[in-house]
Amino acid sequence: MNIVVAGFGTVGQSFAQLLLSHKELLKKAYGLVVKVVAVVDSKGAAVSQRGLDLELVLKYKREHGTVAKVPSAGCEMGLTEVIQGVEADVLVEATHTNLTNGEPGMTHIIKALQLGLNVVTVNKGPLALAMPMLKEMAEHRRLALKFSGTVGGGLPVLAFAKECVKGDRAVKVEGILNGTTNYILTRMEEGLKFEDALAEAQEKGYAERDPTLDISGMDTACKLVILANEVLGKRVTLRDVRVEGITKIKPEDIGMAKSLGKAVRLLGVAEESEVFVKPLAIDQSDPLAVKYNYNAVALTLENSGRHIITGKGAGGRETATAIIRDLISIKERLVMT
Repeated sequence: MNIVVAGFGTVGQSFAQLLLSHKELLKKAYGLVVKVVAVVDSKGAAVSQRGLDLELVLKYKREHGTVAKVPSAGCEMGLTEVIQGVEADVLVEATHTNLTNGEPGMTHIIKALQLGLNVVTVNKGPLALAMPMLKEMAEHRRLALKFSGTVGGGLPVLAFAKECVKGDRAVKVEGILNGTTNYILTRMEEGLKFEDALAEAQEKGYAERDPTLDISGMDTACKLVILANEVLGKRVTLRDVRVEGITKIKPEDIGMAKSLGKAVRLLGVAEESEVFVKPLAIDQSDPLAVKYNYNAVALTLENSGRHIITGKGAGGRETATAIIRDLISIKERLVMT
């Protein structure tokens, strides 16, 4: 399987490291032999139809800040030029999330589908803004569009949901979908002020230097859009979600909830009548009342009731694992066809 990787930050580099360390396992267990023929970052690309030396690509990315410096493979081409010039089966799209217009990921995904490439993306922006259109585009061309790493990182939320709905119908999805906000709210329960809890989350690497997407609720909203489309079959985008973050939560709100046996959590909820993100006080005994940087998703089915999956949320290695999972799925699909 020939792959082009767009975006070589934390997730992209973690993916390359996993390919190196799991090469024999992937071949033996799944018959998956991956050849990375191009890696593109914001400053250029490294291209080799014979397959890139990933250890060398990682080395030059660390030392020079770009893959464009890789000897005999580096160049200043952008993704469109690269995928027009190489033979590839899959684009792995791992550029940054942009909720204004989804770029550059939006163009990357559309161009790859137009050129006949299957797509694995961990970029929430394009899906949050135009998921129905992108899914239709892939289906029309009989190509795979996989995105399990966009919700829950390495936690197999979407695979879990798809398995649960077999022979049943999903009527509601609700969840703690952002580990940063969950960590902050948990530490506020333990006595910290919002600002101190946020600073601690940043120090531990759970929050970005600019935490706006997390604390505003927009990251949760993106993931909720993906779940609503994929699990409930709703045709929604980010514009359809009512969003309230955690910046207005006061210590007294946390204290009041705690005295009543409840925990304040930032919940994303999608059901037939509405899709929203909002801090809510839920029972401390509720399986969704997970602590620290954990995620939890509850799926309510028409016949079999409520099913829940919990685990650690996103991280470079965890999200890279989701990319591998999607590639295995595409490999199985290609064999069947």
